[in-house]
Amino acid sequence: MKSGIRLLVMAGILLSLATGAEAATRGGKMIYARYADSLQLDPVLTDANVDIWIMTNLFDTLLQPTADGKGVTPGLASAYQVSDDGLTFTLTLRQGTKFSDGSPITADDIKWNLDRARNPKEGIWNFILESVDSVEIKGADTVALHLKHPDPTLASGLATFNTAILPMKPFEASPGATEDDKAKAFAEHPIGSGPFMFDSWQRGTQMVLKRNPYYWQMGEDGKPLPYLDEIDFPVIPDDATRILKLQAGEVDGAELIPYARVNELKGDPNLDMALFPSTKIEFITMNVRPKLTNGSANPLADERVRQALNYAVDKPALIKVVTFDVGKPTVSFMSSATPLVSGDGPAYPYDVEKAKALLKEAGIAEGTEIHSLALAGSADETAILSTLQQMWGAVGVKLVIDQVDNATRTAKYRAGDFQMRCSLWTDDIADPSEITSYFAYFPNIQSLHSGYEDKTINQLYEDGQKQADAAKRADTYKQIQQIYMKAAPIVFLYQSPYPVALRKSVKGFVQIPLGNNIFSGAYIEK
Repeated sequence: MKSGIRLLVMAGILLSLATGAEAATRGGKMIYARYADSLQLDPVLTDANVDIWIMTNLFDTLLQPTADGKGVTPGLASAYQVSDDGLTFTLTLRQGTKFSDGSPITADDIKWNLDRARNPKEGIWNFILESVDSVEIKGADTVALHLKHPDPTLASGLATFNTAILPMKPFEASPGATEDDKAKAFAEHPIGSGPFMFDSWQRGTQMVLKRNPYYWQMGEDGKPLPYLDEIDFPVIPDDATRILKLQAGEVDGAELIPYARVNELKGDPNLDMALFPSTKIEFITMNVRPKLTNGSANPLADERVRQALNYAVDKPALIKVVTFDVGKPTVSFMSSATPLVSGDGPAYPYDVEKAKALLKEAGIAEGTEIHSLALAGSADETAILSTLQQMWGAVGVKLVIDQVDNATRTAKYRAGDFQMRCSLWTDDIADPSEITSYFAYFPNIQSLHSGYEDKTINQLYEDGQKQADAAKRADTYKQIQQIYMKAAPIVFLYQSPYPVALRKSVKGFVQIPLGNNIFSGAYIEK
């Protein structure tokens, strides 16, 4: 395969979208209200959006995603070259870059980070760099990745948070007997390479980031980004309280606005109610193991029960209730914006009689209880599960909603201590490999911690990681989606945009389709 050379120009799409036509105001503080606090700040050891969407402002990557989420643009690497046989991926490093403590970013730092990110003993994201056999330093400004096989996903992978660049020496000097101990200590006060640097963290209450004075990327005024001096992230789990504080001017922005409030906030003259294009899908994760952690039999272990619950969902009605028609039904476990998505129509059309027949065939008694975890304070999750409660009640299944805080829900989920949970997903790279590795490839995280495994999918996924032929790769992912659809380890619901409300004075903030919150070009208009 002839790959040729890919040179990346400095003017990234992100920056052009993140700044307005008028001159940006420098300085000041932005207060952005979050629905939940971060859990930890090590890019290799996390898989939670509450961590990722903060860390993309603390840590830079070699490449960065474009504003449409479909490509890459320069980061700490100004260019890359792929050899004709596809087995060497050479990066040219941007000169003069520094970490937030003022120390230089070196080729040694790059190699150390990539070796750590691809280590199977470190976190669950090493699959993104599975193709890398070795990392070679070829000079002060050149690093070569030698591959086991051609990898069509590698450029996107190098624009993903888990390949972010941390300083090697401070990390290794952190207290702790093991790598995990050092990671935990370092992540309490991380040193980064992104536009902002860590300042303080009151867990469960607030995190503060301040401007990184050594950041490399320039603003439209020819001076280094970011424009803001500081971002405060108060944690306000209750949707209504977040909105009240925004309307009162106590915060400048708020994430995950309930769709029921979107039209109201669009009419507020002091606010900009944004619906950013996304790869976000809403679904219900089902634990498919035969026994639950309390030892009781799990009806969701039966594929027919899972199919029945899917058929019993009137998606247009659910979308109207929850999103006020902003969303649309999913056709796969992938969003319609994910490359190689495949599906002829909405996943599992509404069919009550078919649902009843499947439940009867599976021997499910009228009034059988199924429990779902829900995030306390989330209007959208309450609306989703309350609506499903009514729909499933019509086929004889009683849904019990268990409201918990985000930390508890995450801990139960990762331990497999749940029957159902309300879930959302957004892609982090412009490729189907990531979402597939999470949803369907058992060796990664046991398919969304659900316990679902299909060995054919496992093999197809591994094949897809090596296929350079675009048509063959598309067919591979089509097969994966067909098998997964029949097995139904999730309840397929809908996809929707990112709802973010901002004060009119906030300019230049964007949330790209991959979910990253881009604050580097944001400013407060005076």
